[in-house]
Amino acid sequence: MQKIVRFTSIETISKIFGSYDANVRLIEKRLGVDISSRSDASGDAVLIDGDEGSVTCAEKAIKYLAKIADYNEDISDNQVNYVIDMVSDGHEDQLIAPGDDCICITTRGKPIKAKTVGQKQYVDAIKNNTIVLGVGPAGTGKTFLAVAMAVKALRDKQVNRIILTRPAVEAGEKLGFLPGDLQNKIDPYLRPLYDALYEMMGAENYQRHLEKNTIEVAPLAYMRGRTLDDSFIILDEAQNATPEQMKMFLTRLGFGSKAVVTGDLTQTDLPFGKKSGLAEAVKILDGIEDIAIHSFSDRDVVRHRLVQKIILAYDKYDRKRAQTQAEEKKNSRSFRVKN
Repeated sequence: MQKIVRFTSIETISKIFGSYDANVRLIEKRLGVDISSRSDASGDAVLIDGDEGSVTCAEKAIKYLAKIADYNEDISDNQVNYVIDMVSDGHEDQLIAPGDDCICITTRGKPIKAKTVGQKQYVDAIKNNTIVLGVGPAGTGKTFLAVAMAVKALRDKQVNRIILTRPAVEAGEKLGFLPGDLQNKIDPYLRPLYDALYEMMGAENYQRHLEKNTIEVAPLAYMRGRTLDDSFIILDEAQNATPEQMKMFLTRLGFGSKAVVTGDLTQTDLPFGKKSGLAEAVKILDGIEDIAIHSFSDRDVVRHRLVQKIILAYDKYDRKRAQTQAEEKKNSRSFRVKN
């Protein structure tokens, strides 16, 4: 089967194809089609050749990528893979329209917005709820989007300050022996939060807000005893918070404030046998009005494609290990009964 998709501009086709036709080669490899461009009396077009189902998917993917190109956005291989996954599963209607829901603009003029359906649902949850728990694997934008929403809220004067916090898992001796004042001691633990703020605000602007206490970055232990009004509060790496710390944090919430809790339950660094406060909170808080629990999937990973493959490989390994342990436990119990 052959399908011709026409465009009004050769520039659009060039952006879809990508550098050295990398995007089109990826579509061809994933969907098993042949794609070429051509120009004739009727204008510029893309020719897709293959079996009917694959050609239909390729056509849908190319048309969506054309929308991204027309909005002057760069098309990455991550986006191409994501679009292919969505159209192959019949979810092309869920793809986000380019240019929709820009959260804020970075200092380099780059718009920050949700790139996947999961990210869009996460952003909407933050807009519509007072407390949001964002749980999912690395690279899904949990922290970055939360910081973007916090910066937007501060710029729109919805809150008076941003408070960013993280559990310092190595608190106590190791933290105490780091050189410098409190800020110097906690900097290594909070560096990812700084990086996100620098990108959105610029180092100088961030420093001014820090000096005016409009932005506060502190370890989770320093939240005890406080009531936080008119603030946007982000607890990052919450899988490393104990149940006691999580309860303490959630009860700091004051009037006019929002709280976003982010974490990856598969990367807990707590001592062996110690429960994760995030895992417990997900169970306890489920179903409470004005509290949203959003779970990301591997499909929401927006880092290098290999990150997604690594996550899937570890998930497969963990499931196999859990199954093996369950079978060993069952066999052991059966052996004891017989004897």
